[in-house]
Amino acid sequence: MSDHVSAAPATRRPVVAIAGLAIETSTFTPTRTHAPAFHPDRGDEVVARYPFLGPLSERAEFRGALIGHSLPGGIVDRASYEELATEIVSRLRAIVEAEPVDGLWYDIHGAMVVEGLDDAEADLLGRIRAVIGPDVIVSASMDLHGNVTAELAHQVDLVTCYRMAPHEDALETKERAVRNLVDVLTTRPVGAQRPIKAWIPIPVLLPGEQTSTRIEPAASLYGQVPQVERTEGVLDAAIWVGYAWADQPRDRAVTVVTGWDRDMVAAGAERLARAFWDVREDFAFVAPTGSFDECLAAALAPGAAKPYFISDSGDNPTAGGSGDMTWGLTQVLARPEFRDGSGPVVIYASVPGPAAVAAAVSAGVGATVTVTAGAEVDDIHAGPITMTGRVHAIKHGDRDAETEVVLQVGSVYAILTKLRKPYHHEHDFTDLDLAPRDADIVIVKIGYLEPELFDMSADWMLALTPGGVDQDLERLGHHRIERPMFPYDREFPEAPDLTARIIPASDQPLGAVR
Repeated sequence: MSDHVSAAPATRRPVVAIAGLAIETSTFTPTRTHAPAFHPDRGDEVVARYPFLGPLSERAEFRGALIGHSLPGGIVDRASYEELATEIVSRLRAIVEAEPVDGLWYDIHGAMVVEGLDDAEADLLGRIRAVIGPDVIVSASMDLHGNVTAELAHQVDLVTCYRMAPHEDALETKERAVRNLVDVLTTRPVGAQRPIKAWIPIPVLLPGEQTSTRIEPAASLYGQVPQVERTEGVLDAAIWVGYAWADQPRDRAVTVVTGWDRDMVAAGAERLARAFWDVREDFAFVAPTGSFDECLAAALAPGAAKPYFISDSGDNPTAGGSGDMTWGLTQVLARPEFRDGSGPVVIYASVPGPAAVAAAVSAGVGATVTVTAGAEVDDIHAGPITMTGRVHAIKHGDRDAETEVVLQVGSVYAILTKLRKPYHHEHDFTDLDLAPRDADIVIVKIGYLEPELFDMSADWMLALTPGGVDQDLERLGHHRIERPMFPYDREFPEAPDLTARIIPASDQPLGAVR
């Protein structure tokens, strides 16, 4: 782009602070998320966490305040949020008092729900702005399953999100957010102060399993994002699907385009919003679906490819499910095919049960134990499950689970954990002396299969099971989302307004933008 000038004093590199809290929060699960679940990094730990900051440090200096990333889960209790938010503000205040801060990288997810707050990310950034001031340029990186309200768009200057689901571009997105920020701080058009932001809400709310970029129409829809980004005068373009398993007024799809040319920014946002709306009827699940029994029947059918993966999707801990439900494992152990140790080999991941894990550890590998696990916090659909089996494996030291055990019950290898854990990688199984590639059936609490699981599976189905992240959104019962909303409403009294709203900078009043 021509006619650029240095935006920071030539005598020093701009200083960029880093802060944020990230979690995907279901309001339909009874679990609560507490401060330790965020595993906070502080100070230099924050900078060290992201290797891509190294090369960028030639152009800017980075100062870590605090970032915390939690496994998805239940609502964040207010005291924990206040504890973490207060520490972020305190650390940022110390940074600002020590030296001028030019920019802030706001490292968030976008679907955090806190007790008593409908827009936690905007609330936190408001507290941060009170410390760093309105002139600091803020760039946010987000999950495409996050939510961007007008207020959040107002407080940021740059915002981007993932362009892939599954999120294979997570680090690339974070790097893009920081690179855009450094670009704005060091080189911007003559006369420009802050990027222009066009924001458009779209009355569509769909689960990620229906909007995966592995398939159409999301593949082509998200393929338009870099095309818009390459437009002269545009810095970044993004589409948020939104987060379907929270019941809040902000839950919906959104497009945001940022840049220097008002007309090009608005046109890009409108192009993406209209493209999304036009294909709303075409979204479908990323895999064949069925009831749990139908999925098991398909996996057990003569000639079925092995290993056959089944997603127990209703309690997916990486979508915000409690991970504590026993419903799926109860269904498996009730099947006569698996009662004999010589039956089809099934791996089930997983059910938390601290007492069960402790008993298995005490007994040791090879021992036969009777234990009870699960449903300590989420007994809505099934109660605790009692099993008698042989301890197959024990592993200590996992970041999420802390301790894992495998209990063999008939031909079922049930993974029990001290704390809940997602199982996304092959080593998650092989570390427990399990061979998923040799199993007949692998059942995982997940939605769409993460890349390693997808590559391992010979075939798979998405089981439409109950839970806090039920794929049947209407069965969950949203009450607070803005209506009309597709697919809850198929007929709209009038076409939605998909014209761009130009969001003012944080140092100007937001006004009545919705």
